[in-house]
Amino acid sequence: MLTSCWVTFIVGLNATSITTAAEPISAQFDLAPGIFEYNFFAVTAWNAAAAIVPLATLPLMETYGMQIGYVTAYILFTIFLIPQALAQNFATLIVCRAIAGALGGTLQNCADGLASNLFSSHRERAFPLTLYTFTLLFGVTMGPVLGAVVEPLGWRWVFWIELILYGACLPIVVLCMKETRGPVLRTKYYTSHASPPDNDSHNPSGWTIFTDTISRSAILLTTEPTVTSFTVWSAFAFGLVFISTQSIPIVFSGAFGWPSFTDGLVQASIGIGQIIGLVACLFQNKIYTNSAAHNPEAPSIPIPEHILHLSIPSTAIALAGGLFMYGWSTYQTHWVVPAIALALVGYASMVIVTAVSIYITDSYAGFAASAIAAIAFGENAFAAFLPLAAKPMYVRLGYQWASSLLAFIALVLTLAPVILLWKGQTIRSRSKAIKQMGHS
Repeated sequence: MLTSCWVTFIVGLNATSITTAAEPISAQFDLAPGIFEYNFFAVTAWNAAAAIVPLATLPLMETYGMQIGYVTAYILFTIFLIPQALAQNFATLIVCRAIAGALGGTLQNCADGLASNLFSSHRERAFPLTLYTFTLLFGVTMGPVLGAVVEPLGWRWVFWIELILYGACLPIVVLCMKETRGPVLRTKYYTSHASPPDNDSHNPSGWTIFTDTISRSAILLTTEPTVTSFTVWSAFAFGLVFISTQSIPIVFSGAFGWPSFTDGLVQASIGIGQIIGLVACLFQNKIYTNSAAHNPEAPSIPIPEHILHLSIPSTAIALAGGLFMYGWSTYQTHWVVPAIALALVGYASMVIVTAVSIYITDSYAGFAASAIAAIAFGENAFAAFLPLAAKPMYVRLGYQWASSLLAFIALVLTLAPVILLWKGQTIRSRSKAIKQMGHS
């Protein structure tokens, strides 16, 4: 579990570290300057692939085994850093970034399924999921900080430094990543010791298992209201980290006169907020685990809705309030004020994404990786495409109203956890997917 959390963090660095090299990449590949940032397609390609490919790869790993898929994805991900560093045209860079995103998205979102496999108790599972969420968010947040430190050596060195890091960690991944999927382990046991018991004459074919597997995440996303609403809520909070990579250069260069190469360092304020959010999540988890004492459905098991208590004010006050503060503090204030606002956004994103991860994993424990793949699809889709509108929005609406628009959206999305806290038990009792897992 620690191995997967560490990999989640370092893979996130690759997703966003290139954002600080926007100007040299545009100059290198003759990308036309203007209100639309074509260089951000290097990040969009990464996140778009990370949104789509895990919908198939994570359910496949649930069915056929986590270990072989994870180790293979990590090795290929490391190899594909080389063509990113050596790319001689923008098209090559985009294609290689898309492949890296497909592999990186699979690696990042495996950790949730691993937690479900390794920790059967809801109490035991809460902290690993919290740690996973922190490494997921902190990695993509600190990517621009890494880029800002390394970029003076040349933008290609961002990838070379990452190649050294991932290569050094390869032995850890190979040695420490064991198979965790119960059905796969049982199959291996029966294969090596005896024939598995055949008590079903109507076993599905391999092709049927394959097609059912890859469609599972899409079905959960489109037919389960809980998964759908929480995907939008979590994806918005996650996407704000990527929007900040585009808005920070505009705000801090325009309002405070900061040089462009220092903009990536401002991302550290979001990371500080996420560290505070990690501490807050430990208290949130305690409220959640203590709810087991008065669970009418299943004594000794925490009530899923109790993980949402802290996330509701965090969305309404910290996320929406931080966005309002970020926009309107550019009027005659010190730069530290919008930096504090970004820390509030980082704090809220940590609390929200953690609450969603724990709620979805515990509610859909039998298909945790598939459910999280659906959530990850929304998160990476927002991360891929929302930032493309960031510069036009901040330039045309102005710093204040662009941030205010995002803040109003955050206020509306507060309804998702409020409704689940109010009617979550009823909604879960009507879920076809949860009933199916209960009978499987």
